[in-house]
Amino acid sequence: MGFIRITFVDILDIVLVAMLLYYLYKVLRGTHAMSILSGIFLLFIVYVVVRALNMELLTWIIGSLTSVGLIALVVIFQPEIRRFLQVLGNQSRDKQKSFIGRIFFKNNTKAADLDYLNPLVAACSDMSASKTGALILIRTESSLQEIIDTGVTIDAVVSTPLIKNLFFKNSPLHDGAVVMSGKRIVAAKCVLPSTRSEVPLSFGMRHRAALGASEATDAIVVVVSEETGNISVAHNGRINVGLSSTELKAEIMRLSAQQQEQRPEEE
Repeated sequence: MGFIRITFVDILDIVLVAMLLYYLYKVLRGTHAMSILSGIFLLFIVYVVVRALNMELLTWIIGSLTSVGLIALVVIFQPEIRRFLQVLGNQSRDKQKSFIGRIFFKNNTKAADLDYLNPLVAACSDMSASKTGALILIRTESSLQEIIDTGVTIDAVVSTPLIKNLFFKNSPLHDGAVVMSGKRIVAAKCVLPSTRSEVPLSFGMRHRAALGASEATDAIVVVVSEETGNISVAHNGRINVGLSSTELKAEIMRLSAQQQEQRPEEE
C-alpha cells in the first residue's frame, strides 16, 4: 500500500471546508438550530453505519428522508441561511482591512452626516429618565424598505420633540420601531423580526426585536428600556447595554464611522 498523496488542492479543500464550518457555527451559535444540526449529524452517522452493514431497508428509508429533507431544511433554516449569507457579505465588505482592498479601493475620508445625532441622543436621554420605551433603527447601507413597509410613513426632519412624541405612551404610533435615514424619520410603528438567538431572561421584546433587526440588516438599533430606562445599541447581532447619553453618542459615531470606512469612494 502506497502513501496517501496530498496535493495543494486537497489542502485548499480542507481549509475551505473548515472556514465554511466556522462561519456556520458562528451564525448558529446560541440558537435552537444547533440542536437540529446535532440531530441531522447523528442521523448521518446512523446512515453511514447501516450502509456499511448493508442494511438495505434502513439505508433506503434514511436515504429517502435525506432527499426530501433537503427541501425542508431550506424552509426550516431560512433565517439562519440569511444570517449566514449576511456574515459572508459583511466580511467581503470589510475592504479596508485587506491588502487587495487597499489596492482597488480608495479610502473615503468624507465624514458621515451625523446632524441627526444630537436630537436623537437628547430624546433618548429624556426618554431614559422618564422610562419611556423606544426602539429606533438608523439606516446605514442596507435598504430597510421591507421594515418600512410594515409601519406608517412619516417623512419628517429628525427632532427631539418629534421622537419623544412618537414614543409617548398615548401616541397611536408608540408601538413598534421608528426608522431613520439621514436627517429624516422615514416611518414609525414598524414591525421588526425577533432574534432566534438565546438571550438573557431580562431582555424584553424591544431588545429581542433590536437584536433581530441587527441580525437581518446592518442598521444601528437604539433601544430604551421601559422597565429600567437603560439605553442600549445593537449592531451586527451584538448588543451593548446600559449606555449613558455620552456613551450612546460615541457608540453611534463609532459604528457610523466604521460603516463609512467600509464604503468604497463614490466616483
